[in-house]
Amino acid sequence: MMIEHPAPDATRLGPGHAVLAFDVGGTDTKSALVDASGRVLGLRRTPTPLDSADPAGTIVASLAVLAREHLAAVPGIVPVAAGVSVPGLVDEQTGVGMFASNLGWRDAPIRSLAETALGLPVAFGHDVRAAGDAEHRLGAARGYGDVVVLAIGTGIASALVLGGRPYAGGGFAGEIGHSLADPLGERCPCGAIGCLETIASAGAIARRYSAASGTPVGGAREVLDAATAGDPLARRVWDDAVEALAEAIARLVAILAPEAVVIGGGLAQAGPALFGPLGARLDALLSFHRRPALVHAELGDDAGLLGTALAARDLAAVRRDGGAA
Repeated sequence: MMIEHPAPDATRLGPGHAVLAFDVGGTDTKSALVDASGRVLGLRRTPTPLDSADPAGTIVASLAVLAREHLAAVPGIVPVAAGVSVPGLVDEQTGVGMFASNLGWRDAPIRSLAETALGLPVAFGHDVRAAGDAEHRLGAARGYGDVVVLAIGTGIASALVLGGRPYAGGGFAGEIGHSLADPLGERCPCGAIGCLETIASAGAIARRYSAASGTPVGGAREVLDAATAGDPLARRVWDDAVEALAEAIARLVAILAPEAVVIGGGLAQAGPALFGPLGARLDALLSFHRRPALVHAELGDDAGLLGTALAARDLAAVRRDGGAA
């Protein structure tokens, strides 16, 4: 099943090389063709094929099929590079997907496989780092040199931009969702105890309230609504999440001194109900530190795809200028 959906601002990317972009997720893959004027053409979402016998090969083969479909739909546009972003632990330098539990691979040479399948040079990267780069270059983090981008949904993913450049730490940086929030807390699916995302993700808020109240809820929004309506248990679960987020951000401020923290994902849709108390609690936790701006992400679900397209264009520009990829 393929779902076409509206493209982002057609002029957002601006002039540059024509490229293909693929943002691979555990459930869906977003793909598009970007032309030389920066128009994002044929943006679509298709199910990500999962194959335990050959997860990387199966997914890369599906990208080749998508590429042919995009090119057939808009004849005359010739991409000179492609971008592929995936979740998990990613080493952009070697082009290897080190680990992705939801896709089923370890040490998969995704970039080389994709280059062979697509017949193009491929910029390979991490989905959330791509989204963070897009927010920095095109979205809410424009104008800031040091930024933390948080995507808070089922889990908590993040990206770091330091000195105006994405920071990967060999593929391990940015795992704020798996930083310690409560040493006596729940066991996280990652295997550790008390990770931030077991308390402060949208998924955790819904799960913790359902477990404590005995009343199943469909999401964090229902918990917030109950808290606003005076449910003390919902208020406690929501406040615990805000406290854990504020403490995690305060630690990042002490260590990295970001100018801004950009927050996206489903939890950010709470708007002032999240940003207000989070900012107040952060102010109470900080003293001499540089207080970052708390900013709502602008690019939404398309951030990863746009960042992937930017990476492909960067690679094409390097190749054009004769540099090493």
